[in-house]
Amino acid sequence: MDGVHALQSTAGFGELLRIRRERVGLTQQVLADHATLSVRAIRDMESGRVQRPRQETVRLLADALRLEGRSRSAFEAAARRQALAEEPRDELTAPPVARGAIVGRELEVEVLADALAVHGDRLVTVAGLGGAGKTRLVLEVARRLHLASRWSVRWIDCGRRPAAGAERRTELARAIGERPTLLVLDGAEAGVDTALLDDLFQRCPGLRVLITARVPQPLPGGQVIPLAPLPTPGPELDHDPVALAEVGAVRLLLSHLRRLRPGYRLEPEEAPAVAALCRQLDGLPGALELVAGWSTVLSPGQLVARLANGPFHLAPPAGYGGRADVGGALGAALDRLTLGQRALLERLAAEPGDWSGEDAVALSGRPPQECLAAVHALLASGLIRSVPARDGVRFTVLNLCRRLCAAGAHQELATAS
Repeated sequence: MDGVHALQSTAGFGELLRIRRERVGLTQQVLADHATLSVRAIRDMESGRVQRPRQETVRLLADALRLEGRSRSAFEAAARRQALAEEPRDELTAPPVARGAIVGRELEVEVLADALAVHGDRLVTVAGLGGAGKTRLVLEVARRLHLASRWSVRWIDCGRRPAAGAERRTELARAIGERPTLLVLDGAEAGVDTALLDDLFQRCPGLRVLITARVPQPLPGGQVIPLAPLPTPGPELDHDPVALAEVGAVRLLLSHLRRLRPGYRLEPEEAPAVAALCRQLDGLPGALELVAGWSTVLSPGQLVARLANGPFHLAPPAGYGGRADVGGALGAALDRLTLGQRALLERLAAEPGDWSGEDAVALSGRPPQECLAAVHALLASGLIRSVPARDGVRFTVLNLCRRLCAAGAHQELATAS
């Protein structure tokens, strides 16, 4: 009998997981990738911080470790023994199941999960342009907290469900109780009932609330995280398929292309067109999914040519199930701006390249505090994005937004004439 078999009847699940992982020579990161879990989940299970691993998690780990027969049975039995040692009174509530993989948001997932589970933030809003991937990001965070930290998840689609009345509020508070719970208010475009939040926070000490909205609502004690589109490649990477495939927007576009065209590879001759598509669409996940839907009949080069004539006129292909109206999302975001914010955006959109907050103040001629507040609002709305810089924080207007502003200016001139 080997050392692993000798320990199977006495070792805790976390210890047995570590022994099995090291026996086959896998790092925590590699095991996490094979099991489609987070490396934090592996680390927490091995350290004993996760006391009740879910049955589905145990199955994924056993598959990734290629356990069979007696070894698999002992592995699953160790998980059951640990779970029975501290059986929860009620079954945990799981988040909705995502319809596709999340790509290019690893850092955002980590930061958001840490804000809620490590730093103790109780109220966080993820804000951004329609099609930026807010719901998909929050689904991944909810899944991680449910699997790794054993949190219940209560998911409310604010676009479909009416506001909770007093009776519903009491029912929700009773269901949550004192256990760690993530309440997601997805698509809270009409705002959030602050009385509901205050009541729930008072009754439920383990509650965390995560909100998605295109425009963040000022909430006492709340944190706002603007969600920018995915990073796009610079022109210097156009002829380097290997480096190009590491950029977030390209990774997502390639994942869609490979799903629709199995076996697709990024060849050197198509790399510049793929990079151009990502830049033209600003790395917006919804727009990349839409354009990928046409890849079965149009090459990346042909798509670039069509988008050059008008990116807002590309209709979704038949059977497309995503949100396709990129122009509508941008137009709605522009309509929500104040006159001062809109004027500043149009001034910045006419400037090539990136700029700093100080540059914006100089261009606008407005008082610094007023101008910087407008820049902050534009960032939260998703119409501008921050860019890497060595000399402080710099920003740029989305390419799609520049085109929409230019089209609007031309239309106003034509109407005036």
